[in-house]
Amino acid sequence: MPHIAVIGAGAWGGWSALHLRRSGAQVTLVDAWGPGNSRASSGGETRIIRAIYPDRVYVEMTVRSLQLWEENDKRWNRNLLRRTGFLRMVSKDNALNQSAAPLLREAGIPHEELTPGEAARRFPQINFQGIDRIFHEKTAGYLFARRGCEAVLAGFVAEGGVYRQVAATPGPLKDGRMRELSLSDGSTLVADQYLFACGPWLGRLFPEVIGSRIGPHRKEVYFFGVPAGDASFREDRFPCWGDSVEHYYGCPDIEWRGFKIGEDTRTVPFDPNSGDRTPTPEVLRTVRQFVAFRFPALQAAPLVEARVCQYENTPDRHLILDRHPGAGNVWLAGGGSGHGYKLGAAVGERVAQMVLGKRGVDPFFALARPGLKGL
Repeated sequence: MPHIAVIGAGAWGGWSALHLRRSGAQVTLVDAWGPGNSRASSGGETRIIRAIYPDRVYVEMTVRSLQLWEENDKRWNRNLLRRTGFLRMVSKDNALNQSAAPLLREAGIPHEELTPGEAARRFPQINFQGIDRIFHEKTAGYLFARRGCEAVLAGFVAEGGVYRQVAATPGPLKDGRMRELSLSDGSTLVADQYLFACGPWLGRLFPEVIGSRIGPHRKEVYFFGVPAGDASFREDRFPCWGDSVEHYYGCPDIEWRGFKIGEDTRTVPFDPNSGDRTPTPEVLRTVRQFVAFRFPALQAAPLVEARVCQYENTPDRHLILDRHPGAGNVWLAGGGSGHGYKLGAAVGERVAQMVLGKRGVDPFFALARPGLKGL
């Protein structure tokens, strides 16, 4: 039975550890601050999960993630996956117009394409001005993010995995292998193989191999209070959504927390350790203008909550799932680029198979691919 150390207990590391354990491996999972912590890209309350992509591999991975969440949600009795549906609003020249619908049909994902008029009759809460087509993915929705990481960890430990809350530093490489990890409590951890799924920290741990190929960037998320007595933005009446014209996304009023809106327009470098997580007044003003335009009933909605998180972007916005080029027993998983959480369950399964020698490295996610030249 191989012993595998997984560094990082977020969406990718947690699911990888769980899949490895279920495959019979001895697994030790470590994290500096805990699963879904406030510094992590897997933190926060919710993440949208939808399969509408122009790339077949992501459609297939999302379908598999949905299956895994559904299966394990029942096993754990946690109700972490909620299927509200998802609206993707696009312009006529958006690539999704040509590529998304065929891929969704091939994958058997229930969806429909709506004109702005049709969508306005269905969802009168939205002003569809400037939108040419709307994709309605009926079985999409959202996941509880922080709670999901906690649930995966609890399942991993219940099935015999070992979790330690310590910071890990990669040990020296010798003869093409890593011998051990140095831990913040002064101890070392020796394993047969090491999987680093460290989100925005991966470039710091491996500056020569990863370095600026993964760049943490600041993102802001806002929650606006809905009008008193107005149930039209509740999750049973309103879907998750993404506006590809104005570059915002959001969720309905979930558990009375407010209407969630995330901005997806700026790429400001961010330090996940010590970066200031105070929302920016300039960004908030821009978001308010968008809210008033796209969701007229929320024009006067008060800000009830805000959060600063980060994406860890790669230059081509695709994932990195590969072996360390200088160490045959070290694996690197990172570069979620804003869509990593929804893929996490399938990423964990794929990476576990790679580590155990049951699957090769996909060139699409390899370190040597042409589109990965540094930020």
